[in-house]
Parts: sequence; C-alpha cells; structure tokens
Amino acid sequence: MSVRRLAPADVQPKSFAFSSENQAWAQAQFAKYPAGRKASAVIPILWRAQEQEGWVSEKAIEVVAEMVGLAKIRVLEVATFYTMFQLQPVGSAAHVQVCGTTPCRLRGAGELIDICQHRIHHDQFRLSGDGKLSWEEVECAGACVNAPMIQVFSDTYEDLTPQTFNALLDNFVAGKSVMPGVQSGKRRMSEQEGGQTTLLEPALYDGSAVGSWRKSFGERQAAAAAKAVAAPPPAPPAAAPVPAAPAPSAAPASVIPAMTSKPEDKPVMLSAARAGGPDDLKLIWGVGPKLETMLNEMGVFHFDQIAVWSDKNLQWVDDNLQGFHGRAVRDDWIGQSKKLASGWRPANPVGDKPAS
Repeated sequence: MSVRRLAPADVQPKSFAFSSENQAWAQAQFAKYPAGRKASAVIPILWRAQEQEGWVSEKAIEVVAEMVGLAKIRVLEVATFYTMFQLQPVGSAAHVQVCGTTPCRLRGAGELIDICQHRIHHDQFRLSGDGKLSWEEVECAGACVNAPMIQVFSDTYEDLTPQTFNALLDNFVAGKSVMPGVQSGKRRMSEQEGGQTTLLEPALYDGSAVGSWRKSFGERQAAAAAKAVAAPPPAPPAAAPVPAAPAPSAAPASVIPAMTSKPEDKPVMLSAARAGGPDDLKLIWGVGPKLETMLNEMGVFHFDQIAVWSDKNLQWVDDNLQGFHGRAVRDDWIGQSKKLASGWRPANPVGDKPAS
C-alpha cells in the first residue's frame, strides 16, 4: 500500500469553510443516519469538501472532524486510506486520472501517460507550470470496452487517441465546455463500434411482449400434459408377467398464478380523471410508469378510488395487471392509497414505503 501524507505546510491554506450551500447540504446528511451516528457521514462530507476546493487540506479535515464529532486523527485516517481523496492541490482546470490497467494499456494508455509527462509534469500529482493541470495513473476505471480512457473529477472521457486527448487538454485549459463520454464518434456509450446489432426487436421496448410468457408457457404445459395422458405405458419385458396398466395420470398443475377473482368483483372505474388531473399513482410504492399507464387505461386515476376498494376489488385489479400479477396485493395498494389520499407524501418519492 502506498504511503499517503498531507501536503507540506507551505501549501496548506490558513483556513477552510464550506460555502453556505455546501454547509446546508452537509447538515442535511446527518438526517440519513440514526441519532448519535453523525460520524457515519464523514466520507460524503469529506468528499463535498474536495468538490468545493479540488483537494482535501488539513484545515478541511479539522472542520469535517468537528462537524461529525470525531477526533482529527480519525478523519485523517479516512482521507489517507481512500485514494479518491486528493491530499495536495490539483490542477484548477483538470486533474487527469489516466487508467493504466491492461485493457487500456493495450489500447494506447501508454501514449496518454507520455503526453501527461511531457505536457503537464514528469511526476504524478505535480501541477503544470500554469497550475491548471495535474495527473495521476489509476487502476481500472470500469470502462474497459471503451479503452483507453481518463477520468476528470466526476466525468469520464473514452475511446481516446493522442490527438483527441491533446484536444481535451486544450479545452480544459481554455475553460471550454467538453462533452464527457465517447470521444471517437464511432459508437454510443458502450455499444460495439458500428452500432447496435442485437436486441433490436421493437416488442422488447413497446410493452407488447409483457406477460406473453404466461400464454406460451401455459400452452407448453397443456401440450405436455396432453402428451403424458395420451402416451401408452411402456411394454413390459417378455419374460415378466404383464402388470395391469395404470390409470392415466392427471395433467400436472399449472404453475401460472390462477385467476381468483370474478367479473362482479371489478371495482367502479372512471372514464377520465376528475377536474384538476389525475393523481401521481407512482407515489404508490412499487408502481412505476408502466403500471400507472395500465391503471389509467383501466379507469383508475385517483388515490381515493383505490382507498375504498374491497379485498375482492383489489384481487380483480391484481388479476388483470398482465405481467404484474401479485403486485397489487403484495404491496397493499389499498393501505398505501388511504395514506396518500389523506395528504401524506413520502420524503423520498422513489424509495419510501408508507408505514403500516
């Protein structure tokens, strides 16, 4: 393991303070942890300090330690252990992290490192003459198919050549906006060069195939059962007495969820949403855009509709949600809708389930 120390005293700032916006953000992190566990927020708050200043100074460590209620040495241990924390000043325009693992090396990362050594500084973590650039070699950054690649702060730049890499550095130094991602123009994200060649069927994306497995699986089960019933028993060996033929076995039970509701269990539906528009049914935990569309097509637009359903009404809806059978009953849509109809809203709309 490499030795990581704080920057020398002559480059350390005299003080550190979060901006008002970052101070409010940091305070909000404590609500994510149980009472008395403020120390659990040390990594995200330390990371916020680095995002603000570009690196983690000794004064920043002291401020974070006081905020989370830890001794300075404990926060120093965190900052020196995790290599994502920069312990000395980095380039004001860009700190270039060049992936030097095998796939990137095979695709030209060595040339990128050579450019860094000649254009920025021969040694890693050292500033360029104008103070705008610095660099380091890192291990796998997780974009091997788009090798070689670099990371600058929170963005990655992939499929680089010496020419496109130099152009990137020019833009960083000039303060120009640069689009992250693939730089070759030969592919989209991590597709193979030349474009997508698989998973092209429209039915995979338009929803028409949702639930189709139920029908095809049922047909295969029925055919197998019929074949098992119709097949004659195997002939016994000639020397052995012929046993009585067993009665044909019953068709195996289907593993597809059975429809347990009756037509008269269907709840009252609406032809359209009331004045003011439909409720956001996606606030029901477990309901996404697809399920919301299916419910609207059935005639369900409001929380108070669902809140007054009986168990039989809920079962009817559950049975008719093709591809999502079991979801409505399992997630207690009635109980959730009662809370939502009363005005309750989750603090985290994509993750909070109403307490029962």
